[in-house]
Amino acid sequence: MHKHDIFRKIEEAGVIPAVRVASAQDALFAARAVSTGGIAVVELTMTIPGVFDVISTLTRELPEMIIGAGTLWDRETARRAVDAGASFLTTTGFVQDVIHFAVGEKVPILPGALTPTEIASAWMAGASVVKIFPCSQVGGPAYIRMMKAPFPELDFVASGGITQHNAGEFILAGASALGIGADLIPHEAIRAHRPEWIQELARRFTFMVREARQRVVENGHRS
Repeated sequence: MHKHDIFRKIEEAGVIPAVRVASAQDALFAARAVSTGGIAVVELTMTIPGVFDVISTLTRELPEMIIGAGTLWDRETARRAVDAGASFLTTTGFVQDVIHFAVGEKVPILPGALTPTEIASAWMAGASVVKIFPCSQVGGPAYIRMMKAPFPELDFVASGGITQHNAGEFILAGASALGIGADLIPHEAIRAHRPEWIQELARRFTFMVREARQRVVENGHRS
């Protein structure tokens, strides 16, 4: 799949569930739950034990799902993730080596950035989508809105502190998608092995994204 098609599917989903759990079994459980909950995208962090095997398993088991690898800090790990089947890569901060690897390999990359300097550096390094992290701690939707003014050609994924209470506001402010961790995949749901809990949250968050996007269309601009 071409990287532009992958970006399009991520934007269509509007939500990128970030799986950060303590075992490969828990990671598979969480990814399957968000998939059946209607989200065809998932990001697996490199902190998961056996994460490359998890990526390979999900790629075979859920071929329609876009599997991403997150929290990347070096080119070698990025290469292993892609070889395992990852369709896109993300970083927590601005990691130029990973961005250059992804751009060179034509692999979709969502680099983490926060300041205008980091956002500009990611853009100049070849990224067209930037993950703003941790956005809630620096102003939330207002910060996204502020950064969209000087960077209108960039797509932003808002990440860090996204909840059911503010998800729609980030879309209205200009975010193309939302990166969500424990508020979508609660640790309690993992421990209790309750997929329906995660599935319900997946449906709620995707509904919030759709509703906010409809408001944007009706208003003709970001609020």
